[in-house]
Amino acid sequence: MNAPRRNFREFYRYYLTFHRTSMNRLLHTIGGLSAIVCLVAAVVLKDWRPLAAAPLCGYGLAWIGHFAFERNRPTVFQHPLWSFFADWRMIGEVLTGRSHAGRKN
Repeated sequence: MNAPRRNFREFYRYYLTFHRTSMNRLLHTIGGLSAIVCLVAAVVLKDWRPLAAAPLCGYGLAWIGHFAFERNRPTVFQHPLWSFFADWRMIGEVLTGRSHAGRKN
Protein backbone atom coordinates (compact mmCIF):
# COMPACT_ATOMS: atom_id res chain seq x y z
CA MET A 1 0.00 0.00 0.00
CA ASN A 2 1.41 3.36 -1.00
CA ALA A 3 1.13 6.32 1.31
CA PRO A 4 -1.19 9.16 0.29
CA ARG A 5 0.96 12.19 -0.44
CA ARG A 6 -1.61 14.94 -0.95
CA ASN A 7 -1.64 16.18 2.63
CA PHE A 8 -0.59 15.32 6.15
CA ARG A 9 -4.12 14.41 7.23
CA GLU A 10 -4.29 11.63 4.65
CA PHE A 11 -0.78 10.50 5.50
CA TYR A 12 -1.63 10.36 9.22
CA ARG A 13 -4.54 8.00 8.57
CA TYR A 14 -2.14 5.80 6.61
CA TYR A 15 0.49 6.09 9.37
CA LEU A 16 -1.99 4.89 12.00
CA THR A 17 -2.46 1.62 10.11
CA PHE A 18 1.14 0.82 11.09
CA HIS A 19 0.45 1.59 14.77
CA ARG A 20 -2.53 -0.56 15.72
CA THR A 21 -1.20 -2.22 18.88
CA SER A 22 -1.22 -0.39 22.18
CA MET A 23 2.27 -1.73 22.93
CA ASN A 24 3.69 -0.17 19.77
CA ARG A 25 2.06 3.18 20.58
CA LEU A 26 3.38 2.94 24.16
CA LEU A 27 6.92 2.18 22.98
CA HIS A 28 6.77 5.16 20.58
CA THR A 29 5.65 7.37 23.47
CA ILE A 30 8.35 6.15 25.86
CA GLY A 31 10.98 6.45 23.13
CA GLY A 32 9.92 9.96 22.13
CA LEU A 33 9.88 11.20 25.71
CA SER A 34 13.23 9.53 26.39
CA ALA A 35 14.70 11.31 23.38
CA ILE A 36 13.50 14.65 24.78
CA VAL A 37 15.09 13.81 28.15
CA CYS A 38 18.37 13.09 26.33
CA LEU A 39 18.22 16.43 24.49
CA VAL A 40 17.51 18.34 27.70
CA ALA A 41 20.29 16.45 29.50
CA ALA A 42 22.75 17.38 26.75
CA VAL A 43 21.92 21.06 27.18
CA VAL A 44 21.89 21.03 30.98
CA LEU A 45 25.04 18.95 31.32
CA LYS A 46 26.76 20.65 28.37
CA ASP A 47 27.74 17.21 27.15
CA TRP A 48 27.27 15.84 23.61
CA ARG A 49 26.89 12.18 24.64
CA PRO A 50 23.18 12.39 25.47
CA LEU A 51 22.67 13.76 21.94
CA ALA A 52 23.99 10.50 20.55
CA ALA A 53 21.59 8.57 22.77
CA ALA A 54 18.50 10.56 21.72
CA PRO A 55 17.87 8.86 18.35
CA LEU A 56 18.76 5.47 19.81
CA CYS A 57 16.14 5.91 22.52
CA GLY A 58 13.49 7.33 20.23
CA TYR A 59 13.87 5.15 17.17
CA GLY A 60 15.16 2.08 19.00
CA LEU A 61 12.03 1.65 21.08
CA ALA A 62 9.76 2.55 18.18
CA TRP A 63 11.40 -0.05 15.95
CA ILE A 64 11.05 -2.70 18.65
CA GLY A 65 7.35 -1.86 18.62
CA HIS A 66 7.17 -2.33 14.87
CA PHE A 67 9.26 -5.46 14.52
CA ALA A 68 8.15 -7.31 17.70
CA PHE A 69 4.52 -6.25 18.11
CA GLU A 70 3.22 -4.92 14.79
CA ARG A 71 5.37 -7.14 12.61
CA ASN A 72 5.67 -4.40 10.01
CA ARG A 73 8.22 -1.95 8.68
CA PRO A 74 8.19 1.62 10.05
CA THR A 75 6.94 4.32 7.67
CA VAL A 76 10.01 6.42 8.48
CA PHE A 77 11.97 4.53 5.83
CA GLN A 78 9.73 5.81 3.03
CA HIS A 79 8.50 9.11 4.48
CA PRO A 80 10.94 10.37 7.13
CA LEU A 81 9.65 13.91 7.63
CA TRP A 82 5.93 13.14 7.65
CA SER A 83 6.59 10.11 9.87
CA PHE A 84 8.50 12.26 12.34
CA PHE A 85 5.58 14.70 12.63
CA ALA A 86 3.07 11.84 12.75
CA ASP A 87 5.05 10.25 15.62
CA TRP A 88 4.67 13.39 17.69
CA ARG A 89 0.99 13.76 16.87
CA MET A 90 0.37 10.15 17.92
CA ILE A 91 2.45 10.60 21.09
CA GLY A 92 0.35 13.65 21.95
CA GLU A 93 -2.82 11.63 21.42
CA VAL A 94 -1.51 8.82 23.63
CA LEU A 95 -0.55 11.26 26.40
CA THR A 96 -3.94 13.00 26.30
CA GLY A 97 -5.93 9.78 26.07
CA ARG A 98 -7.11 10.51 22.52
CA SER A 99 -5.23 7.67 20.85
CA HIS A 100 -6.75 6.60 17.55
CA ALA A 101 -9.84 4.45 17.16
CA GLY A 102 -9.54 0.86 16.08
CA ARG A 103 -7.18 -0.02 18.90
CA LYS A 104 -5.77 -3.46 19.02
CA ASN A 105 -4.08 -4.74 22.17
